[in-house]
Amino acid sequence: MDNLQKIIVIYLIVINVVTFFIYGIDKWKAMRSKWRISEAMLLGLAVIGGSIGAWLGMKVWHHKTMHKKFKYGIPLILIVQITLLALYWH
Repeated sequence: MDNLQKIIVIYLIVINVVTFFIYGIDKWKAMRSKWRISEAMLLGLAVIGGSIGAWLGMKVWHHKTMHKKFKYGIPLILIVQITLLALYWH
């Protein structure tokens, strides 16, 4: 594994952990009628590499599971990102 690949792996770990907890924070805020994190931010985190964290956040926190753009969008983003990574690593 070269340096760029190591940087990519570290970045993906960090962005996915952050995304997972951001989904949890937004769920906590939703349950307490607090100021919310925008859907654009939640989806944006998935787009910039946090799709696994977003998907896990949806499953663990039971958050945004009925919204079609999340229910179908997050898995689609995840598939695209896995495909891109597979092409890069191949």
